[in-house]
Amino acid sequence: MNRQRVDSGPDDEVMPYSDDETDDELDPSSDGEGEAPPGAPHPPLEPKSSESGWKVKANDRDFHQLPEFQQKYFLCLKKSRYAGNAIKTYKYNALTFIPYNLFEQFKRAANLYFLALLILQIIPEITTLPWYTTLVPLVLVLGITAIKDLVDDLARHRMDKEINNRSCEVLLGGRFQESKWRNIQVGDVVRLKKNDHIPADILLLSSSNPNSLCYVETAELDGETNLKFKLGLRVTDERLQEESQLARFDALIQCEEPNNRLDKFTGTMTWKRERYPLDLDNVLLRGCKIRNTDECHGLVIFAGSDTKIMRNGGKTRFKRTKIDELMNYMVYTIFVLLILVAAGLAIGHTFWYEEIGSKAWYLYDGKDQDSNYRGFLSFWGYIIVLNTMVPISLYVSVEVIRLGQSKFINWDLQMYFTEKDTPAKARTTTLNEQLGQIEYIFSDKTGTLTQNIMAFKKCTIAGRNYGDPTTAEGVSLDRGRPVDFSWNHYADKKFQFVDHSLVSCIRSKKDKDALEFFKLLSLCHTVMVEQKEDELVYQAASPDEGALVTAARNFGFVFLSRTQDTITIKEMEQEATYEMLALLDFNSDRKRMSILLRFPDGRIRLYCKGADTVIYERLSPNSRYKETTQTSLDVFANETLRTLCLCYKDISIQEYDAWAKKHKEASVTMVDRDAALDRVYEEIENNLMLIGATAIEDKLQDGVPETIAKLAKADIKIWVLTGDKKETAENIGYSCELLTDDMQIHYGEDVNEKLRIRQATRRSEPPAFGRSKKRPQEAFFPQPGKNALVITGGWLNEILYEKKKKRRRLRLRRLGRRPPPSSPQDGQPIDDLEKELRQVDFVDMACECEAVICCRVTPKQKANVVSLVKKYKKAVTLSIGDGANDVNMIKTADIGVGISGQEGMQAVMSSDYAFAQFRYLQRLLLVHGRWSYIRMCKFLRFFFFKNFAFTLVHFWYSFFSGYSSQVAYEDWFITLYNVFYSSLPVLLVGLLDQDVNDKLSLKFPKLYLPGQQGSLFNYKNFFISLFHGVFTSLIIFFIPYGAFLQTMGQDGEAPSDYQSFAVVTASSLIITVNLQISLDTSYWTFVNCFAVLGSIAIYFGIMFDIHSAGIHVIFPSAFTFTGAASNALRQPYLWLTIILTVGISLLPVICIQFLHKTIWPSVGDKIQRNRKKYEMEEEEKKKPPVFQRGQRSRRSAYAFSHSRGYADLISSGRSIRRRPTGARDGLQDSIREVPQREAENI
Repeated sequence: MNRQRVDSGPDDEVMPYSDDETDDELDPSSDGEGEAPPGAPHPPLEPKSSESGWKVKANDRDFHQLPEFQQKYFLCLKKSRYAGNAIKTYKYNALTFIPYNLFEQFKRAANLYFLALLILQIIPEITTLPWYTTLVPLVLVLGITAIKDLVDDLARHRMDKEINNRSCEVLLGGRFQESKWRNIQVGDVVRLKKNDHIPADILLLSSSNPNSLCYVETAELDGETNLKFKLGLRVTDERLQEESQLARFDALIQCEEPNNRLDKFTGTMTWKRERYPLDLDNVLLRGCKIRNTDECHGLVIFAGSDTKIMRNGGKTRFKRTKIDELMNYMVYTIFVLLILVAAGLAIGHTFWYEEIGSKAWYLYDGKDQDSNYRGFLSFWGYIIVLNTMVPISLYVSVEVIRLGQSKFINWDLQMYFTEKDTPAKARTTTLNEQLGQIEYIFSDKTGTLTQNIMAFKKCTIAGRNYGDPTTAEGVSLDRGRPVDFSWNHYADKKFQFVDHSLVSCIRSKKDKDALEFFKLLSLCHTVMVEQKEDELVYQAASPDEGALVTAARNFGFVFLSRTQDTITIKEMEQEATYEMLALLDFNSDRKRMSILLRFPDGRIRLYCKGADTVIYERLSPNSRYKETTQTSLDVFANETLRTLCLCYKDISIQEYDAWAKKHKEASVTMVDRDAALDRVYEEIENNLMLIGATAIEDKLQDGVPETIAKLAKADIKIWVLTGDKKETAENIGYSCELLTDDMQIHYGEDVNEKLRIRQATRRSEPPAFGRSKKRPQEAFFPQPGKNALVITGGWLNEILYEKKKKRRRLRLRRLGRRPPPSSPQDGQPIDDLEKELRQVDFVDMACECEAVICCRVTPKQKANVVSLVKKYKKAVTLSIGDGANDVNMIKTADIGVGISGQEGMQAVMSSDYAFAQFRYLQRLLLVHGRWSYIRMCKFLRFFFFKNFAFTLVHFWYSFFSGYSSQVAYEDWFITLYNVFYSSLPVLLVGLLDQDVNDKLSLKFPKLYLPGQQGSLFNYKNFFISLFHGVFTSLIIFFIPYGAFLQTMGQDGEAPSDYQSFAVVTASSLIITVNLQISLDTSYWTFVNCFAVLGSIAIYFGIMFDIHSAGIHVIFPSAFTFTGAASNALRQPYLWLTIILTVGISLLPVICIQFLHKTIWPSVGDKIQRNRKKYEMEEEEKKKPPVFQRGQRSRRSAYAFSHSRGYADLISSGRSIRRRPTGARDGLQDSIREVPQREAENI
């Protein structure tokens, strides 16, 4: 049995279980159990749980505090295992902020390093620089970062407070009272009203609708806006309507432990010595919204962090950019260099003191210290002197740049969605440059790529196509105006159609086929309708079906109402009621639905609609229009429309009576009822007569195909991860041009077989070769051409061995024996290495493909796929989604993007960036991401350079100062160098620089490639900056040194004193560094120009102030360079020295840049050179693809995507009949929405 199941492969329609599923749920003994008919007594269906299972007692808060439900949480302290309903996403509170934030900041190696330096500078024997040179920047860094963290956390506090303080009616002390969400507890009975958010996972007890039907919108869970229905148990519906009845309710619920499965719930309710089964249809999940239901009552089962939506959130991961990690390694490299240099100079001082210092009487300092001890002190002295190689201001500047870049994203009007007044929002400030390095994008489908809106676009009736712009006489137009439906007061004003000939054909009533076509659409469905202020509002199980019924309504065939066994429509102003004899519901195997109707004149007709693949097999040989309809289906499919065939069959009374007898027998059978019904349906669904076909557009968001095409040109691969069905996902893949006709598509079966062959080959090879991860593998698709992967969640588990391990463990546990060693033949991995190699193979195969679509995947699987690519490809990943089922994936990826402006905000709350439309992604990556990456790389390269150039002057000076840890500059210059003198120009480059403008960035996606390759900032660039700094420091020290050697000033004084030398080297350095950043600036503004000239001016202004006599008089010990600047800089000789130093420092750089731009230009250089030409050009208009017949197979995605309908619910009358108890008023013909029971996208 198991062997057979594995061979046939997993069911593509079934959502695979997630990791939180309990072992008992995998028990195959439950597979064969049939369902009891609706009227039968409910048997006890208790899950196999231990005594400590999840138990909930209604209206009894004390029950959940019993010792058996207590668990340890810290040492010997205990608390209840039942979570409160308050949620907490913040990190700090008033008491923990300062210690916890400082602890987190000191986990950063650089901050700890500067704290150690500060401690060293306090020690008198070691210090060579005043303590404030380190303290001021350190406090500044810690303070700015702490303020930023505080602002972020206060926003989280506000959001948590807003949610936790929402109000809800809770049954306390025998009556309903207003209570805040945070005070709700497991076991409470709550009352919810229309449009209320559901505060916890709640068992539905009763509602104001007949039979306790309750309609919910799941947009926050899955991004879908079509409504789903939930159903209360009959016993609670009948006995729990009044407040007093609910107050006496004391049932015990036993159910599964809290888990992340959005598609399953199992439990039992014990009440008045009876047991009743519970499933997902009885549960309202947190995150949903009550719709079309005036009032409902429920019992809280899971609260707060135990709810399914919170369990699906995944762990909040601390995200860091690749540049951050690289920067840390470079800081470690600099630290090692610092220790080596300091150790070398300390050794030099030891020898110098031994040979010279101890023997020179004028150098005696009165300290009785030997040379080794002096060398030891010199080592720590040089650690302090050279500490600016690792500048603390680097981290402040990086934070400022990131904050600025985030603001630019927030202020970008081209990412502002006016329809919903939604701007783009950078919800983090730490990941901007990572946006310029994305290699893989993982996208949800519903609500992210699509609008989840279906539109009736075209149709073919009796071999004639309709839907293109046409006049009433049938003349084709290039551009048409929408049809005026004002003649039909039932028409939906939002419906648009441009073919006037079809309307005139219908209104003339000459074409019987056209009338029959729309009559079929108005009768063959499971849509519900309700009257709202003289307007009909349709609620459908899926958007597709709603679109078809709305189309029929606009063309004059208006569905008005339905009862248990009748359907009433208005046919061209004539009202008619049809008796419904049978509703043959849709399921994923049948791919069609039918309805048997008795017409007012007594004749019986079957209407059927379904996928062309199943309809064509069942057509009568006498059916007309087969060939022309088939051609039309090809045309529609080429336009990526979702097609559906319509047909009918007239049935005699004798044939119907015979069939009805068989149908009744099949509907009451206890063994395999669905299969029995399918066989009976097959008997009557044959010899059908084809009328035509519909073509529905699953509306993509604006600009999706263009965005995907542009990102593909930037070498970014896009994977779609969706809970939707395979055919629907594949159809959308074609619509958004992720899949194309020239691609070879591989499904789960092919993938599994290829991986099995690769695994078998590896097992047969010698161990040394076969089981090496490093060994290069041959390609999975050696043939030329494009490949794509379409794989379901079931196959994903099968391929990655996720499910087999658990099933095997469970089977062995039941057999009560230890597992034997796996044999290579049983389909199991031999060990963890083989499982890992299998995962590597799968990722390698998927990455060889142009496109990957994973469908019917759980939220956990979405996150796992992202993790696999991150782990084995070391790639930078981005996830984008709009529902709670995307949260785990968004948190797992390096960058998480939430689509805002929809109903659901769960994804946005967990995201790093948020905007309203998928198309803004190209601007976020190709413009903001690329600019941020280029700016940050340029900033870091220059920052390292300017600090090496600054610090290494001390190194050269040490050879002439007896390695005595004396500094080459004045103390205040060292303190202010990175704060005032050189920070602003490089900061502005990090904020404003751009090699090309935004239009050219979008026009040439190849400009994005350097970011993916990490070519603008890596160890090679770091060492270039290091050697550039070494060269500059060499020039800045030795040219003034040579100039000062044996010279005489104009006034006869020698300017070759230490203080004058310090002034000249400092001045040369400031001018060189500021002019160097000018050479590296690509985008000049007034601000940049002002910053460069202003920095030099500030340097001279502050220096003359610090060297003035006035400040020396006030602080004689702190300001010792009295008159040094004015004395040195009045010598023209020294000005010439400064000019020579700056010129020689910059000349090689200018030459190298010239050669690079002329001989070895980059793509960016070429575009910059022709920028004017490109800006004048207009992009060529995209030509529509030429239709080639037979290139693409038809995709009847409507029929595949549509879920099982609600024929049983309609025919049983549970959604329609009046409440038997008469406890409250109900609508006479309560016509309610029957939305789809399962969220397709979960």
